[in-house]
Amino acid sequence: MRYNQLNSGDLGRELQHLEEFTREPTLPFVYLETLTAAPVKTVTGMVALADGVLWNPGAGAGVYCYRGGAWQFLG
Repeated sequence: MRYNQLNSGDLGRELQHLEEFTREPTLPFVYLETLTAAPVKTVTGMVALADGVLWNPGAGAGVYCYRGGAWQFLG
């Protein structure tokens, strides 16, 4: 599930929307959006799905984990 910001300019309303979103039951899976460019900010443990064409971290399309200062192909 993806959180979509309201962009209303009303912080109170945005916080209420965020609270409602986090109250929803969690799902037993994770959905990764296919990225066409490397994330701007990376942190160790980040997982990403590369399209393999516009963003190819090394082994083509697939799932990568950022660790040791580089993207590691997971499959």
